Amino acid sequence: MKKLVVLLLFGFKGLMIFAQANDENRSSADGSRPYALVAGGSKGIGYGIAEALAKRGYNLILIARHLDTLQAAKRKLESVYSVHVEILTIDLSFERSANEIAQWCKDRNIHLKILCNVAGLGGANDYLSFPLDSLRYMVRLNIESCMALSLTLMPLLEKNTPSYILNVASMAGFAPIPVKNLYSATKSAVIFFSYSLRYQLKTKNISVSCLCPGPVFTKPEIVKDTKAKLGWFGMKMALDPGTVGEVAIKKTLRKKLIIVPGSLAKISSVVIRILPRRWVVSLYGRAGDKSKKRMKSS
Repeated sequence: MKKLVVLLLFGFKGLMIFAQANDENRSSADGSRPYALVAGGSKGIGYGIAEALAKRGYNLILIARHLDTLQAAKRKLESVYSVHVEILTIDLSFERSANEIAQWCKDRNIHLKILCNVAGLGGANDYLSFPLDSLRYMVRLNIESCMALSLTLMPLLEKNTPSYILNVASMAGFAPIPVKNLYSATKSAVIFFSYSLRYQLKTKNISVSCLCPGPVFTKPEIVKDTKAKLGWFGMKMALDPGTVGEVAIKKTLRKKLIIVPGSLAKISSVVIRILPRRWVVSLYGRAGDKSKKRMKSS
């Protein structure tokens, strides 16, 4: 009866949304709740995503390097929401990490429906300011961990379809940015990887989405850097991690490919993609140069 009412009121699209909401909260055949794995889920955007998933009744597997932040996230999520949270202390930049995580999930017969590749390294320093080992670490964490986890966990996601992969990039991935040279390059790689993977998995009933937020105030340094490089415009565009996480999960479950939270950020991302690359490089480069001059004079 409820389905009939939805169909009459909203048509076929309304019925599809209703069915999707049911699927989000449906338990597996053995009565267990579905799991979502959040790589980099102990704080910041990762925690915002984890909380949005917990609100929807998903059990969670949170992965990060530091045990104290993982334990704090577990306590908070389990106390507020009726979900079970597993935590794994793993450095995702290590080559063996993806296989270890996949084996851990297989050994426990985890009913995995959502994989969120959030872990990444940013920072205010550019390519010329970073030592080589830090640059390599950024590449491994921002690109390799996302690629490796998606591949090693694919059999579990395929087993529990419909399922979802959410890769976290950045608006920085839409353009070459001199002040964040390698960071913007790695995030661009994540965006293109997501486009291609979505096409490859469309017949497997696994949806791939890519989150590309503007400034997200996860720590004081980001507030300072945003203000210095983007001024009032960047401050207006910035969002908190909870808002970003909620938008990301809502649109991932609706099978949206590119997700840019916030109206101002969305408009800006369109403009950035339309402008010629050499213009964008010049604009970002000038903004970075002005920021450096202000910091030296202060």
